[in-house]
Amino acid sequence: MRRDVFQAIADPTRRHILSVLAKAPMNLNAVADHFKISRPAISKQVKILAECGLIRMRHEGRERICEPDFKKIKEVADWAETYSVFWNEKLDALGDFLNTK
Repeated sequence: MRRDVFQAIADPTRRHILSVLAKAPMNLNAVADHFKISRPAISKQVKILAECGLIRMRHEGRERICEPDFKKIKEVADWAETYSVFWNEKLDALGDFLNTK
C-alpha cells in the first residue's frame, strides 16, 4: 500500500524517526534505541515512512539500514509555502491596520 507523505508526517513518532535518521543512517535496533516503545512498533512506523518514500531501506549483510530520502518532503514544503505566502500577506495587512490606529 502506498501511503501519503502527509499521513506519514502527521504522527509525532514518525517525525522523530525522521529527525533521528537525518543525523545518520542506522539499523532498526539503533533507531529503536531512541524510543521507549518496542522494536516491532518502531519497525511498523519505519515501514510506513518507507511506503511514503521518506526513507529507503538497504541491506548490509544481515542488517537492514534505514536512510532518509527527503526529496519527497518537497511535496509538503511546496504545499505549506502556498499558505505561508497567504498568511504573511494577511498578517502584514493586519499589522498595517493596527499601526494606523
